[in-house]
Amino acid sequence: MIRLINKQKLLVLAIALLFSLDGASKLTDYVNPLLGTATLWEPEDLGYVRKQKGRTWGAEVFPGATLPNAMVQLTPVTMWRAGGGYQYEDPTILGFAHTAMGHWNYIDLPILPVTGEVSADDYASPFSHDKESARPGYYQVYLDRYGVNAELTSTLRTGIHRYSFPKKAEKRLLINVAHNQNKVNEWDIKQVGPNAFAGNQGKGFYYYAVTDLPIKDIKIVESGKPDGAPVAVIDFKNSKSSKPLEVKVGISTVSIENAKANLEAESLNKSFEKVAKESDQTWENLLGKVKVEGSTDRYRNLFYTTLYRASLMPRLQSDVNGEFRDNRGQIVKDAGFRYYTNPAFWDVYRNQLILIGMLQPEVALDIIKSTIDRGEKSGGYIPTYFHGDHAPTFVIGSYKRGIKDFDLQRAYALALKSATVPGRNGRRYLEEYMKNGYITDENLPDCPFYEEHKGGVTKTLEYAYDDYAVAQIAKELGDTDNYEMLMKRSENYKNVFDPSTGFFRGRVEGGGWMTPYNPDMPYFQQMYREANGWNALFYAPHDPKGVIALYPSAEAVDQKLDSLLTTPWCGLEVSNMTGFIGNYCHGNQPGHNIPYTYYFIGKQEKSQQLLNQIMDRFYDMGKDKLAYAGMDDAGEMSAWFVLNAIGLYTYSPADPEYIVSVPLFDKVTFQLGKQPFTIDKKGNGTKIEKILVNGQPLDGYFINHTPLTTGSRIEIHTN
Repeated sequence: MIRLINKQKLLVLAIALLFSLDGASKLTDYVNPLLGTATLWEPEDLGYVRKQKGRTWGAEVFPGATLPNAMVQLTPVTMWRAGGGYQYEDPTILGFAHTAMGHWNYIDLPILPVTGEVSADDYASPFSHDKESARPGYYQVYLDRYGVNAELTSTLRTGIHRYSFPKKAEKRLLINVAHNQNKVNEWDIKQVGPNAFAGNQGKGFYYYAVTDLPIKDIKIVESGKPDGAPVAVIDFKNSKSSKPLEVKVGISTVSIENAKANLEAESLNKSFEKVAKESDQTWENLLGKVKVEGSTDRYRNLFYTTLYRASLMPRLQSDVNGEFRDNRGQIVKDAGFRYYTNPAFWDVYRNQLILIGMLQPEVALDIIKSTIDRGEKSGGYIPTYFHGDHAPTFVIGSYKRGIKDFDLQRAYALALKSATVPGRNGRRYLEEYMKNGYITDENLPDCPFYEEHKGGVTKTLEYAYDDYAVAQIAKELGDTDNYEMLMKRSENYKNVFDPSTGFFRGRVEGGGWMTPYNPDMPYFQQMYREANGWNALFYAPHDPKGVIALYPSAEAVDQKLDSLLTTPWCGLEVSNMTGFIGNYCHGNQPGHNIPYTYYFIGKQEKSQQLLNQIMDRFYDMGKDKLAYAGMDDAGEMSAWFVLNAIGLYTYSPADPEYIVSVPLFDKVTFQLGKQPFTIDKKGNGTKIEKILVNGQPLDGYFINHTPLTTGSRIEIHTN
């Protein structure tokens, strides 16, 4: 990864030496933060021929320096309105921002080291990937326009920049005070000390920065374009010093004072090298909770990179003094827990949040407490994200896995209200769902993909699963009446199943089926959310046997699955659906449970063949082998790979169990609880002959969470 030349090479080699001082090979060496930053372009990768000018969505991740679930994500920005701010194909860098996510938001306070005169409309620097490197907690790139080698590292709440300028060049900083992913109308920047500047971008992002050179002045340079934004330019005294310029930036959602306190507590008295080494060690400790043996370097690289990616969201929001700004904009003190951003529930309820609980139960606990706090301040409804409900799945799934140090009754009150009381912050179309047992769609056979409608099929399927999750909380708390009511509602998925076609299909007012009906046609939210009929198949993770029973026989299910995998994609260019096997789309979440359906008709080996194909094809795609099949979506795509690579997947995350598959590795050692559990693969086949847990045969393919917490040994025998 380190490919610099001349004097820049020495700087990066010094960092590489720093990371390798421990002698032994490190797990962080397997991680490539650039994986997922590239876009798919070729028809064989996309599944169709490109015609649009715009990019197809990539994984939309960022390659910069960060820690697990950190407040700061210090990353290069190559374009505005990119998911993570960075696209591998872009030729220039606009700055180094302090937040990122991958959902077209954040990218706060981009800073760019510059020399000479620059304007607010022309400052981006060309760069080459030959002079770029990244590893957990560290990023480096050479800016060709300015001759500056830029290095980044970070703590939880501070970003540390080190810029090596050309000899005798005047050092300057250009700061996009009025631009993140969008133009910022409310902003401020001012010098607050000989070596310090501070300000805000809107209400909710505050910063305090120190430099190792005294500041001469800060000037605002206006844009000459009608839609442009001003920038701030900082000049320094002694700016021709031969030493690199170091900038440390603390951030906060509360105040400049808190941003300063974050900086002083975490990095003010630490060198760049010390912070970088501590960041590397933090990642090494987390990655080291799962150790794999056997298989190939490629799969080890993919495994630890996806494990890294699955450990970034949601983001910490509490300052070092415990304060945070809640979802009402009020400052909270002494809450007794660390506050996190709202998880991307629609994406990550499937796997990533449960994986966080397995690796970092203390973080999962605080995410749940944050969710409860947010819900109680939003009309008493449990928080949602984008589509559906799904927070109850995370709550009860975590509780049953042993994360119990929170008030389950408070969480239940929110979840039950969301499931039973229509309201602005509750489930959409809930009255209709409760009355009919399904949500209708409008009969719009020529509906363009990107139009927003009701998404009645997807909502009905997902609400049924959410009902099941809330029912499990009710059962835990002894609320028998609501448990029985919700369990009955959890069968509502059957109400949108059309036996004449074998698909979950839209229903119109009066109960009739949507006509004409084409299961190949993808929709953004007409009947289906970002899917077509094929990718909505078999979704009822709480009741797979019930789904199978909707078909006349196991053979009919087998044929349906085979047809899914062999019927060609319709050829439509849909930017958020890429990576196809027949009509199965791995590049978006709705179909991610489908591969396991063969298990329930006695053909587990066909599931494994499909899982192997997905893991082999869809995580290092494109000419540079740096593209995912689709968006990582806050770590869901990555968590899917991690769990399947070790042979345990959260088929129904509300339940404390995992479906067992054949791992990619000969041995997995997972530190869960006080003793690690191990998974040993016996044989290299796809058909599971038997599963032994501590020498005793497992009945079926699902293993409970409890044995994993007591140091169990799992043997998966295959042929």
